[in-house]
Amino acid sequence: MSRVQTVTVAADDADMRLDRWFRQQFPQISQGRIEKMCRKGEIRVDGGRVKGSTRLESGQQVRVPPLPDAAAPPPATRTSVSKADAEMIRGCVIYKDDDVIAINKPAGLPTQGGSGQTRHVDGLAEALKFGLEDKPRLVHRLDKDTSGVLLLARNRIAARGLTAAMRHKETRKIYWALVAGVPTPYLGEIRFGLVKAGGRGKGGEGEKMIAVHPREMDETPGAKRAHTLYATLYRVGSRASWVAMEPVTGRTHQLRAHMAEIGHPIVGDGKYGGSGQENMGDGWGAQLGGVISKKLHLHARMMRFEHPVSRKEITVTAPMPEHMAHSWDTFGWTEDLAAEDPFEAL
Repeated sequence: MSRVQTVTVAADDADMRLDRWFRQQFPQISQGRIEKMCRKGEIRVDGGRVKGSTRLESGQQVRVPPLPDAAAPPPATRTSVSKADAEMIRGCVIYKDDDVIAINKPAGLPTQGGSGQTRHVDGLAEALKFGLEDKPRLVHRLDKDTSGVLLLARNRIAARGLTAAMRHKETRKIYWALVAGVPTPYLGEIRFGLVKAGGRGKGGEGEKMIAVHPREMDETPGAKRAHTLYATLYRVGSRASWVAMEPVTGRTHQLRAHMAEIGHPIVGDGKYGGSGQENMGDGWGAQLGGVISKKLHLHARMMRFEHPVSRKEITVTAPMPEHMAHSWDTFGWTEDLAAEDPFEAL
């Protein structure tokens, strides 16, 4: 067992989460143990209590309590990626340079592990090293059933820059969706707050976000403000619409919960769109029936960001997944009908 020690945060570790920094410094300590030591105030930064998610700054002093010796560190584990999976994930790459990789994440593939998921982008990233020693790191997430642009950083400097840019809302993200009914006005914004409702599974499976009216935010414990811009691009009578959305904030399930709250759930969204019945434009049910797929019709179409090293503006666009492309064909729509950024003039 070690003694209490104080460790200074190095410049290269600036902006890293405390829990990740701790696991890097002391690999014998589990994530659960780190969280427990934070709750008990045993881990402190510059004398103050912290959470595992606290971002560190260069030069800060981290108090490290007595820890078990690392005489026999656990063997390094590397995710084994099959040849088929390696070819699949490499085929998803739509942008790559020395610092950043962008993939078009397939619908149905989780971004990270959890809730029994063993096949996910974070694990498959072992196949995206392209000659580098370390696998690229995730800097944001997409829901399992959402497809589209997902960025990964190829080194720590890029990860720090991209993470900071997203936290400070310095990136642009445009999503496309097929929604039930026709949102009016055609161009609008949604400002309902969101609060998490726990799921029924032992690991929180099934949790969802509940919309909260702006007037009720202050009296709703745990509610967080959320802001979405939307533009109705094309419609099929009163049955369905092609909608572009920009999440000004980045809350969990924000776009899905917001569209359902205004009565136009995203097609295929059983969690927020009610039952599996067909939506006739009245805001109930998340299916259109016929040949339209029951899969979630939500796609991260475009991301624009400042390159973390070159500082050039980069725009990455992802083609739609097969099930959405089929729906677009059914309605006679083509991808080139929509402006790359319908909110640019706002």
